[in-house]
Amino acid sequence: MAISDAAAMHEAQVLWAYHDTGTPLAAADAIIGLGSYDLRVSDRCVELYQNRLAPRIVFAGASGNWTRGMYATSEAQAFADHAIALGVPADAISLEPKSTNIAENIGFVRALLPDAQRVIWVTKPQTRRRVSASLMRNWPEVFSMIAAPEHGLAAQPSEHHPLEALIAEMVGDVWRMVAYAEKGFQASQPLPPEVRKAFDTLVAAGFTHHLPAGVRSLDH
Repeated sequence: MAISDAAAMHEAQVLWAYHDTGTPLAAADAIIGLGSYDLRVSDRCVELYQNRLAPRIVFAGASGNWTRGMYATSEAQAFADHAIALGVPADAISLEPKSTNIAENIGFVRALLPDAQRVIWVTKPQTRRRVSASLMRNWPEVFSMIAAPEHGLAAQPSEHHPLEALIAEMVGDVWRMVAYAEKGFQASQPLPPEVRKAFDTLVAAGFTHHLPAGVRSLDH
């Protein structure tokens, strides 16, 4: 299916808005930065720390499909090194360098912060809904606030992760909202008609690189 750049951006904006489950922020026990290819997540953690929203930062993440070979160390260590270069004291940072997915991020961080009552999770803008849905299933007892770098869709693509990859990532994560809820990995999420339409349109247009092989439908 051929699709114009304007039509693809329109449908991508629908998915971008769907994945935005950011919340108001307030003082917390810790800021948790989820590792990825996007160091701007670390920038946002530093900003929140310097605004005194929490006394410590935990960076989580080993490496994944998109970051394998990108950093000389784990995602957690790369994010921590970046934060230290921006002025965060090393003793205010803890690392969780073993996790390879969001559920493991949450489980391993939970073990590091057994007494936490309020935490701020910082992730990529397009991953906020997956984080919030995973928290509902994997750490419902803690009061979680969700944050991300503060910019729109047009500013999210990077040299490492260009627009086509970003759109494919958002498409794949819509599928994961349905499939992972069915498996019990995260809480079920609403799926508005406009999101389903955007998914179907972008899949038909070929934005399928973040879907499992052979998957082309939300109905499996």
